[in-house]
Amino acid sequence: MKTIYACFCTDVIHEGHINLIRTAKQYGRVIAGVLSDAAMIRYNRFPVVSFEERAERIRSIPGVDEVVIQQDMMYDAVIASLHPDYVIHGDNWRQGPLRAIRDHVKDLLGKYGGELIEVPYTDNAQVRRLREKARERLAMPEYRRKRLRQLLAICPVVKAIEVHNGLTGLIAEKSVVETGTGLDQFDAMWISSLCDSTAKGKPDIKLVDLTSRYRTIDDVMEVTTKPVIFDGDTGGLTEHFVYTVRSLERMGVSAVIIEDKVGLKKNSLFGTQAAQVQDTCGRFCEKISAGKQAQLTDDFMIIARIESLILEQGMEDAMERALAYADAGADGIMIHSRKKDPDEVLQFCDLFRMQNTQTPLVVVPTSFPAVTEEELAAHGVNIVIYANQLTRSAFPAMDRTAKSILRYHRAWEADRDLMPIPEIITLIDEI
Repeated sequence: MKTIYACFCTDVIHEGHINLIRTAKQYGRVIAGVLSDAAMIRYNRFPVVSFEERAERIRSIPGVDEVVIQQDMMYDAVIASLHPDYVIHGDNWRQGPLRAIRDHVKDLLGKYGGELIEVPYTDNAQVRRLREKARERLAMPEYRRKRLRQLLAICPVVKAIEVHNGLTGLIAEKSVVETGTGLDQFDAMWISSLCDSTAKGKPDIKLVDLTSRYRTIDDVMEVTTKPVIFDGDTGGLTEHFVYTVRSLERMGVSAVIIEDKVGLKKNSLFGTQAAQVQDTCGRFCEKISAGKQAQLTDDFMIIARIESLILEQGMEDAMERALAYADAGADGIMIHSRKKDPDEVLQFCDLFRMQNTQTPLVVVPTSFPAVTEEELAAHGVNIVIYANQLTRSAFPAMDRTAKSILRYHRAWEADRDLMPIPEIITLIDEI
Protein backbone atom coordinates (compact mmCIF):
# COMPACT_ATOMS: atom_id res chain seq x y z
CA MET A 1 0.00 0.00 0.00
CA LYS A 2 1.29 3.46 -0.86
CA THR A 3 1.95 5.92 1.96
CA ILE A 4 0.98 9.56 2.09
CA TYR A 5 2.37 12.07 4.57
CA ALA A 6 0.72 15.23 5.92
CA CYS A 7 2.25 17.58 8.48
CA PHE A 8 0.16 19.57 10.98
CA CYS A 9 1.07 22.68 12.98
CA THR A 10 -2.20 23.51 14.70
CA ASP A 11 -3.84 23.51 18.11
CA VAL A 12 -7.37 23.25 16.72
CA ILE A 13 -8.92 20.90 14.17
CA HIS A 14 -11.28 22.35 11.56
CA GLU A 15 -12.97 21.16 8.38
CA GLY A 16 -9.92 22.00 6.28
CA HIS A 17 -7.81 19.46 8.18
CA ILE A 18 -10.54 16.83 7.93
CA ASN A 19 -10.85 17.45 4.20
CA LEU A 20 -7.08 17.10 3.79
CA ILE A 21 -7.06 13.71 5.52
CA ARG A 22 -10.13 12.58 3.57
CA THR A 23 -8.32 13.41 0.32
CA ALA A 24 -5.11 11.77 1.50
CA LYS A 25 -6.91 8.54 2.38
CA GLN A 26 -7.83 8.08 -1.26
CA TYR A 27 -4.16 7.49 -2.05
CA GLY A 28 -3.27 4.96 0.62
CA ARG A 29 -2.03 4.74 4.21
CA VAL A 30 -2.00 8.14 5.92
CA ILE A 31 0.84 9.14 8.22
CA ALA A 32 0.27 12.45 10.01
CA GLY A 33 3.22 14.42 11.31
CA VAL A 34 2.85 16.79 14.26
CA LEU A 35 5.40 19.58 14.54
CA SER A 36 7.38 19.67 17.78
CA ASP A 37 7.03 22.70 20.03
CA ALA A 38 10.41 24.07 18.92
CA ALA A 39 9.52 23.65 15.25
CA MET A 40 6.11 25.28 15.82
CA ILE A 41 7.80 28.39 17.16
CA ARG A 42 10.18 28.58 14.21
CA TYR A 43 7.15 28.10 11.94
CA ASN A 44 5.64 31.26 13.45
CA ARG A 45 3.04 29.26 15.40
CA PHE A 46 3.18 29.19 19.20
CA PRO A 47 1.46 26.17 20.76
CA VAL A 48 -0.97 26.84 23.58
CA VAL A 49 -1.51 23.14 24.31
CA SER A 50 1.07 20.41 24.82
CA PHE A 51 2.53 18.33 22.03
CA GLU A 52 0.75 15.26 23.44
CA GLU A 53 -2.63 17.02 23.24
CA ARG A 54 -1.96 18.17 19.68
CA ALA A 55 -0.90 14.67 18.64
CA GLU A 56 -4.03 13.17 20.18
CA ARG A 57 -6.27 15.63 18.31
CA ILE A 58 -4.64 14.67 15.01
CA ARG A 59 -4.86 10.98 15.89
CA SER A 60 -8.61 11.34 16.42
CA ILE A 61 -9.25 12.49 12.83
CA PRO A 62 -10.91 9.64 10.89
CA GLY A 63 -8.52 8.25 8.29
CA VAL A 64 -5.25 8.85 10.14
CA ASP A 65 -3.34 5.55 10.39
CA GLU A 66 -0.24 6.71 12.26
CA VAL A 67 1.04 9.85 14.01
CA VAL A 68 4.72 10.79 14.14
CA ILE A 69 6.64 13.79 15.44
CA GLN A 70 8.29 16.14 12.96
CA GLN A 71 11.18 17.77 14.78
CA ASP A 72 11.90 20.48 12.22
CA MET A 73 9.82 22.72 9.97
CA MET A 74 11.82 21.40 7.01
CA TYR A 75 10.89 17.89 5.90
CA ASP A 76 14.39 16.41 5.35
CA ALA A 77 14.48 14.00 8.28
CA VAL A 78 10.89 12.82 8.07
CA ILE A 79 11.03 12.21 4.31
CA ALA A 80 14.35 10.38 4.65
CA SER A 81 12.82 8.19 7.38
CA LEU A 82 9.37 7.50 5.91
CA HIS A 83 10.11 7.74 2.19
CA PRO A 84 6.43 8.54 1.48
CA ASP A 85 4.98 8.06 -1.99
CA TYR A 86 3.07 11.33 -1.58
CA VAL A 87 3.18 14.45 0.56
CA ILE A 88 -0.11 16.33 0.80
CA HIS A 89 -0.58 19.98 1.78
CA GLY A 90 -2.98 22.85 1.26
CA ASP A 91 -2.17 25.11 -1.69
CA ASN A 92 -1.71 28.11 0.63
CA TRP A 93 2.04 27.51 0.75
CA ARG A 94 2.52 28.41 -2.92
CA GLN A 95 2.90 32.07 -1.98
CA GLY A 96 4.81 33.97 0.68
CA PRO A 97 7.55 32.69 3.00
CA LEU A 98 6.08 29.16 3.11
CA ARG A 99 6.97 28.72 -0.54
CA ALA A 100 10.58 27.99 0.47
CA ILE A 101 9.41 24.93 2.40
CA ARG A 102 7.19 23.82 -0.48
CA ASP A 103 10.00 24.06 -3.03
CA HIS A 104 12.33 22.11 -0.76
CA VAL A 105 9.74 19.35 -0.29
CA LYS A 106 9.35 19.08 -4.07
CA ASP A 107 13.12 18.72 -4.45
CA LEU A 108 13.27 16.00 -1.78
CA LEU A 109 10.41 14.04 -3.36
CA GLY A 110 11.84 14.43 -6.84
CA LYS A 111 15.03 12.60 -5.88
CA TYR A 112 13.18 9.29 -5.66
CA GLY A 113 10.00 9.83 -7.65
CA GLY A 114 7.67 10.92 -4.85
CA GLU A 115 4.85 13.33 -5.61
CA LEU A 116 3.37 16.43 -4.02
CA ILE A 117 -0.42 16.70 -3.80
CA GLU A 118 -1.93 20.11 -3.11
CA VAL A 119 -5.56 20.60 -2.20
CA PRO A 120 -7.45 23.91 -2.20
CA TYR A 121 -6.98 25.68 1.11
CA THR A 122 -10.20 25.81 3.11
CA ASP A 123 -11.00 29.44 3.85
CA ASN A 124 -14.47 30.28 5.09
CA ALA A 125 -16.02 32.27 7.92
CA GLN A 126 -15.92 29.37 10.37
CA VAL A 127 -12.26 28.56 9.71
CA ARG A 128 -11.29 32.23 9.89
CA ARG A 129 -13.09 32.54 13.23
CA LEU A 130 -11.27 29.50 14.62
CA ARG A 131 -7.94 31.00 13.56
CA GLU A 132 -8.87 34.32 15.12
CA LYS A 133 -9.91 32.65 18.39
CA ALA A 134 -6.58 30.81 18.52
CA ARG A 135 -4.77 34.10 18.00
CA GLU A 136 -6.88 35.86 20.64
CA ARG A 137 -6.04 33.10 23.08
CA LEU A 138 -2.31 33.66 22.49
CA ALA A 139 -2.81 37.33 23.29
CA MET A 140 -4.43 36.66 26.67
CA PRO A 141 -2.21 37.65 29.63
CA GLU A 142 -2.05 34.15 31.14
CA TYR A 143 -0.69 32.73 27.86
CA ARG A 144 1.50 35.63 26.76
CA ARG A 145 3.17 36.21 30.14
CA LYS A 146 4.76 32.75 30.34
CA ARG A 147 5.95 32.61 26.73
CA LEU A 148 9.36 34.16 27.37
CA ARG A 149 10.25 31.42 29.85
CA GLN A 150 8.94 28.84 27.38
CA LEU A 151 11.06 30.32 24.61
CA LEU A 152 14.16 30.28 26.79
CA ALA A 153 13.63 26.56 27.37
CA ILE A 154 13.29 25.85 23.65
CA CYS A 155 15.30 28.36 21.58
CA PRO A 156 19.10 28.64 21.43
CA VAL A 157 18.69 32.43 21.33
CA VAL A 158 15.54 34.49 21.91
CA LYS A 159 15.46 37.46 19.52
CA ALA A 160 13.60 40.60 20.62
CA ILE A 161 13.12 43.81 18.65
CA GLU A 162 12.09 47.26 19.83
CA VAL A 163 8.50 48.37 19.31
CA HIS A 164 6.89 51.63 20.37
CA ASN A 165 3.33 51.54 19.01
CA GLY A 166 0.79 49.21 17.46
CA LEU A 167 2.25 49.47 13.94
CA THR A 168 5.80 48.58 14.98
CA GLY A 169 4.29 45.79 17.07
CA LEU A 170 2.67 44.40 13.92
CA ILE A 171 6.00 44.59 12.10
CA ALA A 172 7.64 42.60 14.90
CA GLU A 173 4.73 40.15 14.91
CA LYS A 174 4.50 39.53 11.16
CA SER A 175 8.05 39.88 9.85
CA VAL A 176 9.01 36.42 8.54
CA VAL A 177 11.90 35.62 6.21
CA GLU A 178 12.92 32.56 4.25
CA THR A 179 16.26 31.04 5.20
CA GLY A 180 18.20 28.02 4.05
CA THR A 181 16.70 26.08 6.94
CA GLY A 182 13.12 27.32 6.74
CA LEU A 183 11.57 30.43 8.26
CA ASP A 184 12.78 32.88 10.86
CA GLN A 185 11.17 35.69 12.83
CA PHE A 186 11.47 37.67 16.05
CA ASP A 187 10.47 35.86 19.23
CA ALA A 188 9.66 38.80 21.49
CA MET A 189 9.19 42.57 21.65
CA TRP A 190 11.15 45.15 23.64
CA ILE A 191 9.33 48.28 24.79
CA SER A 192 12.15 50.73 25.32
CA SER A 193 12.08 53.84 27.45
CA LEU A 194 14.23 55.65 24.88
CA CYS A 195 12.08 54.75 21.88
CA ASP A 196 8.79 55.28 23.70
CA SER A 197 9.94 58.75 24.76
CA THR A 198 11.32 59.54 21.29
CA ALA A 199 8.06 58.51 19.60
CA LYS A 200 6.29 61.01 21.84
CA GLY A 201 8.85 63.74 21.07
CA LYS A 202 10.17 63.76 24.64
CA PRO A 203 13.72 63.43 25.98
CA ASP A 204 14.74 60.12 27.56
CA ILE A 205 14.86 61.43 31.13
CA LYS A 206 11.80 59.58 32.45
CA LEU A 207 9.63 62.54 31.46
CA VAL A 208 7.10 60.06 30.04
CA ASP A 209 5.41 58.62 33.11
CA LEU A 210 4.42 55.00 33.70
CA THR A 211 0.77 55.65 32.95
CA SER A 212 1.67 56.78 29.45
CA ARG A 213 4.09 53.89 29.01
CA TYR A 214 1.39 51.43 30.08
CA ARG A 215 -0.79 52.85 27.30
CA THR A 216 1.98 51.98 24.84
CA ILE A 217 1.97 48.41 26.18
CA ASP A 218 -1.81 48.27 25.70
CA ASP A 219 -1.52 49.56 22.12
CA VAL A 220 1.07 46.89 21.30
CA MET A 221 -0.65 44.04 23.09
CA GLU A 222 -4.00 44.77 21.49
CA VAL A 223 -2.69 43.81 18.03
CA THR A 224 0.05 41.25 18.80
CA THR A 225 0.63 37.93 20.55
CA LYS A 226 4.38 37.78 21.15
CA PRO A 227 5.86 38.24 24.63
CA VAL A 228 6.83 41.71 25.84
CA ILE A 229 10.01 42.69 27.67
CA PHE A 230 9.63 46.09 29.33
CA ASP A 231 12.37 48.64 29.93
CA GLY A 232 11.82 49.63 33.54
CA ASP A 233 14.73 52.11 33.74
CA THR A 234 15.93 52.07 37.37
CA GLY A 235 12.63 50.72 38.68
CA GLY A 236 12.32 53.83 40.84
CA LEU A 237 12.00 53.55 44.59
CA THR A 238 11.70 50.02 45.90
CA GLU A 239 8.29 50.87 47.35
CA HIS A 240 7.14 51.95 43.89
CA PHE A 241 8.81 49.09 42.02
CA VAL A 242 6.66 46.45 43.72
CA TYR A 243 3.55 48.12 42.30
CA THR A 244 5.15 48.28 38.85
CA VAL A 245 5.80 44.54 39.01
CA ARG A 246 2.19 43.83 39.92
CA SER A 247 0.89 46.09 37.13
CA LEU A 248 3.13 44.60 34.44
CA GLU A 249 2.39 41.05 35.55
CA ARG A 250 -1.36 41.70 35.47
CA MET A 251 -1.10 43.13 31.94
CA GLY A 252 0.66 40.02 30.67
CA VAL A 253 4.18 41.44 30.28
CA SER A 254 6.79 38.66 30.45
CA ALA A 255 9.74 40.53 31.95
CA VAL A 256 10.97 43.87 33.22
CA ILE A 257 14.60 44.94 32.98
CA ILE A 258 15.84 47.40 35.59
CA GLU A 259 19.28 49.04 35.68
CA ASP A 260 21.39 49.53 38.79
CA LYS A 261 21.49 53.34 38.72
CA VAL A 262 19.87 56.05 40.81
CA GLY A 263 18.85 59.65 40.20
CA LEU A 264 17.64 61.38 37.04
CA LYS A 265 17.47 58.99 34.08
CA LYS A 266 20.31 59.45 31.56
CA ASN A 267 20.81 57.20 28.54
CA SER A 268 23.52 54.66 29.29
CA LEU A 269 25.32 55.14 25.98
CA PHE A 270 26.46 58.57 27.21
CA GLY A 271 28.57 56.67 29.75
CA THR A 272 30.76 58.93 31.89
CA GLN A 273 30.05 61.91 29.61
CA ALA A 274 26.87 62.50 31.60
CA ALA A 275 26.57 62.46 35.38
CA GLN A 276 25.28 58.98 36.23
CA VAL A 277 25.32 57.34 39.65
CA GLN A 278 25.35 53.58 40.16
CA ASP A 279 23.23 52.18 42.94
CA THR A 280 24.89 50.23 45.72
CA CYS A 281 24.92 46.49 45.21
CA GLY A 282 23.08 45.86 48.47
CA ARG A 283 20.29 48.35 47.83
CA PHE A 284 19.72 47.06 44.30
CA CYS A 285 19.57 43.48 45.62
CA GLU A 286 16.86 44.60 48.03
CA LYS A 287 14.88 46.06 45.12
CA ILE A 288 15.15 42.80 43.18
CA SER A 289 14.06 40.76 46.21
CA ALA A 290 11.12 43.05 46.90
CA GLY A 291 9.98 42.75 43.28
CA LYS A 292 10.21 38.96 43.33
CA GLN A 293 8.20 38.81 46.55
CA ALA A 294 5.52 41.06 45.04
CA GLN A 295 4.83 39.02 41.90
CA LEU A 296 1.97 36.52 42.02
CA THR A 297 3.02 34.01 39.36
CA ASP A 298 6.19 32.12 38.50
CA ASP A 299 5.91 33.31 34.89
CA PHE A 300 7.05 36.91 35.34
CA MET A 301 10.77 37.68 35.13
CA ILE A 302 12.84 40.46 36.72
CA ILE A 303 16.10 40.98 34.85
CA ALA A 304 18.94 42.99 36.39
CA ARG A 305 20.90 45.29 34.08
CA ILE A 306 24.49 45.97 35.16
CA GLU A 307 26.01 49.38 34.34
CA SER A 308 29.51 48.73 35.68
CA LEU A 309 31.14 48.51 32.24
CA ILE A 310 29.24 51.55 30.97
CA LEU A 311 30.42 53.60 33.94
CA GLU A 312 33.98 52.19 33.74
CA GLN A 313 33.85 50.50 37.13
CA GLY A 314 35.63 47.42 35.82
CA MET A 315 34.98 43.76 35.15
CA GLU A 316 35.44 42.70 38.77
CA ASP A 317 32.68 45.04 39.94
CA ALA A 318 30.38 43.80 37.15
CA MET A 319 30.98 40.18 38.12
CA GLU A 320 30.41 40.77 41.82
CA ARG A 321 27.13 42.51 41.08
CA ALA A 322 25.97 39.85 38.62
CA LEU A 323 26.46 37.03 41.10
CA ALA A 324 24.86 39.03 43.92
CA TYR A 325 21.84 39.98 41.78
CA ALA A 326 21.33 36.36 40.74
CA ASP A 327 21.48 35.32 44.41
CA ALA A 328 18.91 38.01 45.22
CA GLY A 329 16.47 36.35 42.83
CA ALA A 330 17.08 38.05 39.47
CA ASP A 331 15.71 35.88 36.66
CA GLY A 332 18.30 37.16 34.21
CA ILE A 333 21.38 39.34 33.94
CA MET A 334 21.78 42.00 31.26
CA ILE A 335 25.31 43.25 30.63
CA HIS A 336 25.71 46.54 28.80
CA SER A 337 28.68 48.18 27.09
CA ARG A 338 29.22 51.19 24.84
CA LYS A 339 32.45 49.93 23.30
CA LYS A 340 32.50 49.43 19.54
CA ASP A 341 33.46 45.77 19.74
CA PRO A 342 31.88 42.95 21.77
CA ASP A 343 35.07 41.72 23.47
CA GLU A 344 34.27 43.24 26.87
CA VAL A 345 30.76 41.80 26.89
CA LEU A 346 31.93 38.38 25.70
CA GLN A 347 34.59 38.31 28.43
CA PHE A 348 31.93 39.05 31.03
CA CYS A 349 29.68 36.32 29.67
CA ASP A 350 32.49 33.76 29.77
CA LEU A 351 33.41 34.68 33.35
CA PHE A 352 29.78 34.61 34.48
CA ARG A 353 29.13 31.24 32.86
CA MET A 354 32.11 29.76 34.72
CA GLN A 355 30.26 30.43 38.00
CA ASN A 356 26.60 30.44 36.94
CA THR A 357 25.35 28.20 34.15
CA GLN A 358 21.62 28.65 34.67
CA THR A 359 20.68 32.33 34.91
CA PRO A 360 19.82 33.71 31.45
CA LEU A 361 22.16 36.32 29.99
CA VAL A 362 20.82 39.28 27.99
CA VAL A 363 22.84 41.40 25.55
CA VAL A 364 21.91 44.53 23.57
CA PRO A 365 24.42 44.77 20.69
CA THR A 366 23.69 48.41 19.80
CA SER A 367 27.31 49.54 19.96
CA PHE A 368 28.70 46.43 18.24
CA PRO A 369 26.10 45.52 15.59
CA ALA A 370 28.42 43.24 13.60
CA VAL A 371 28.31 40.46 16.20
CA THR A 372 25.98 37.61 15.27
CA GLU A 373 23.44 35.82 17.43
CA GLU A 374 25.39 32.60 16.90
CA GLU A 375 28.57 34.21 18.25
CA LEU A 376 26.74 35.55 21.30
CA ALA A 377 25.10 32.17 21.95
CA ALA A 378 28.54 30.53 21.89
CA HIS A 379 29.41 32.66 24.94
CA GLY A 380 26.25 31.72 26.84
CA VAL A 381 23.91 34.55 25.78
CA ASN A 382 20.21 33.61 25.85
CA ILE A 383 18.40 36.80 24.82
CA VAL A 384 19.48 39.32 22.18
CA ILE A 385 17.60 42.62 22.11
CA TYR A 386 17.67 44.86 19.05
CA ALA A 387 16.79 47.84 21.17
CA ASN A 388 16.24 50.81 18.85
CA GLN A 389 16.66 49.79 15.20
CA LEU A 390 13.05 50.37 14.11
CA THR A 391 13.06 53.89 15.54
CA ARG A 392 16.45 54.69 14.01
CA SER A 393 15.40 53.40 10.59
CA ALA A 394 12.08 55.26 10.56
CA PHE A 395 13.49 58.71 11.23
CA PRO A 396 15.85 58.92 8.20
CA ALA A 397 13.13 57.56 5.89
CA MET A 398 10.55 60.10 7.07
CA ASP A 399 13.11 62.92 6.92
CA ARG A 400 14.00 62.06 3.30
CA THR A 401 10.34 61.95 2.31
CA ALA A 402 9.52 65.30 3.92
CA LYS A 403 12.53 67.03 2.30
CA SER A 404 11.77 65.47 -1.10
CA ILE A 405 8.24 66.89 -1.05
CA LEU A 406 9.58 70.32 -0.05
CA ARG A 407 12.26 70.21 -2.72
CA TYR A 408 10.07 69.16 -5.66
CA HIS A 409 6.72 70.57 -4.50
CA ARG A 410 5.08 67.21 -5.20
CA ALA A 411 5.17 63.62 -3.88
CA TRP A 412 6.12 61.77 -7.09
CA GLU A 413 9.87 61.56 -6.37
CA ALA A 414 9.26 60.21 -2.87
CA ASP A 415 6.54 57.79 -3.92
CA ARG A 416 8.91 55.14 -5.29
CA ASP A 417 10.30 54.57 -1.77
CA LEU A 418 6.92 54.41 -0.05
CA MET A 419 4.92 51.32 0.87
CA PRO A 420 1.66 51.16 -1.10
CA ILE A 421 -1.46 51.79 0.96
CA PRO A 422 -2.93 48.31 0.15
CA GLU A 423 0.16 46.67 1.69
CA ILE A 424 -0.22 48.73 4.85
CA ILE A 425 -3.89 47.79 5.04
CA THR A 426 -3.12 44.06 4.73
CA LEU A 427 -0.66 44.36 7.62
CA ILE A 428 -3.54 45.32 9.89
CA ASP A 429 -6.00 42.53 10.64
CA GLU A 430 -9.74 43.07 10.48
CA ILE A 431 -11.90 41.24 12.97
